[in-house]
Amino acid sequence: MDLRDYLRAVRKRWWLVVGAVAVAVGVAATVTLLTPPRYAASVTFFVSTRGSEVTQAFQGGQFAQQRVKSYVDVLTSNRLAQSVATANPNGLTAEDVQAQITAQVVPDTVLVQATVTDVNRARALQVAQTLADEFPKLIGTLETPPGSKTPTVGVQIIAEPKLAGAPVSPQPVRNVGLAVALGLIIGVAAAALRETLDSTIRSPEVLHKAAGAPVLSAIPLDRKADKSPLITEGSAQSTRAEAMRQLRTNLQFVNVDRPLRSLVVSSALPGEGKSTTVCNLGIAFAEAGKRVIIIDADLRRPKIAEYLGLEGAVGLTNVLAGQANIREVVQAWGSSGLWVLPSGSVPPNPSELLGSGNMADLLTALGSAFDVIIIDTPPLLPVTDAAVMSTVADGCLLVSRHGKTTVSQATSAAATLAKVNAKLHGCVLNMSPAKSGGAYAYYSYTTEDVPSGLQTPTTAASPLPRSPFPTRPTAATANPSPTAGRHGRRALADSPTTDLRVYRTEPTRYEGTASVQDVRPQR
Repeated sequence: MDLRDYLRAVRKRWWLVVGAVAVAVGVAATVTLLTPPRYAASVTFFVSTRGSEVTQAFQGGQFAQQRVKSYVDVLTSNRLAQSVATANPNGLTAEDVQAQITAQVVPDTVLVQATVTDVNRARALQVAQTLADEFPKLIGTLETPPGSKTPTVGVQIIAEPKLAGAPVSPQPVRNVGLAVALGLIIGVAAAALRETLDSTIRSPEVLHKAAGAPVLSAIPLDRKADKSPLITEGSAQSTRAEAMRQLRTNLQFVNVDRPLRSLVVSSALPGEGKSTTVCNLGIAFAEAGKRVIIIDADLRRPKIAEYLGLEGAVGLTNVLAGQANIREVVQAWGSSGLWVLPSGSVPPNPSELLGSGNMADLLTALGSAFDVIIIDTPPLLPVTDAAVMSTVADGCLLVSRHGKTTVSQATSAAATLAKVNAKLHGCVLNMSPAKSGGAYAYYSYTTEDVPSGLQTPTTAASPLPRSPFPTRPTAATANPSPTAGRHGRRALADSPTTDLRVYRTEPTRYEGTASVQDVRPQR
């Protein structure tokens, strides 16, 4: 990883860095508060040799510099500590005194500095004063040759024992500073490690490389999508809606020689937003003047009818099983030309039902009535339904969720489609975090930003679009009842049916009669 990768990892996982710094500072503050303060008293000694001539003085200075290195060990020896403890009986043993004394040589001098630290200010000063008395005596004893009464080396005090004004430990500023530095190091290392080990898809480039197909759109994350998943009314001018229109435009040009008519939309695993993508993509195509039908072929966990507010009790499975007429179960949504074929009853054999000849015949029949057919299917990895449907459609669209779908999952999903020779037109990176300063951030606006004279008024009820199916006169249309609706009659495709008698006369033709029951008013 280079510097740019580290910065990207820190920006993505800043909470790791902040957390590490917070923990380190908390630990440092706790240790600082729990540590009792220690006070220090220091004394400085000057070491010299006896000699009057210049030559002897020079040689004595070199000798003294060599000797002071040994005096550091003498200051911290048990013998001197025993002498101090005996001379100053303040409750400390020789071992306690030895642990309190530290010594060092002032570089390039013959000065030795001794420091005594203790939790008691007065006792630290007393021990230092006793040390100042006992150390010269011990050196005089050690440096006196046998048979002589004069030591060759003399030790004098040049700085009397002095107590420091503030405790030498703990040091809150130093501790907190070290904690911040250590927290930053640990946080950045954790973020970089997490980035290295993270195999989820977090950019269109990674998705393109994993699936081997172009990324047609990156749909930004919208916090309002949980309550308003559709790109209608207040969300019509959002960045998510613009991303859907970009996806619509790119799909129209994936194959200019053969325009896209039927599209299977799937994902690697559940929870990646494929059903919401299907609904919004259908709305986007309908806004462009296309006759669009959405087929909910997710016969295991159908969601299309729930998202669009339609009745899904009767639908695709009933048509494939010969229990319903396609004209009577297709429902209109809105007034822009969007139609929906719900999933219907949940069958025991979804894969076999979707791979039957009836399903292929149904897509052929719908292809003559609609410009675009969008099919919502189950995820690719758990079940084979989407792979089966991809063989009878013009192509497939793979939806992956930012930060959830892994590279291996996207690769496996694309490989599943390749095994059945299905055409993967492209991918969609769903719930991608919006980047500040991007194109959508510049051009997007909400209805509050539009001048009042340019806002499109919304109505409580819009007229239903004209049915794409040829209508036949029935008893209901010949003699409309007072409850038939505000138009005097209701097309059979406007509501589901419950009492059906249907039979198949030709491979692409369904005939029969039905008793239409108004389940709920359509949007």
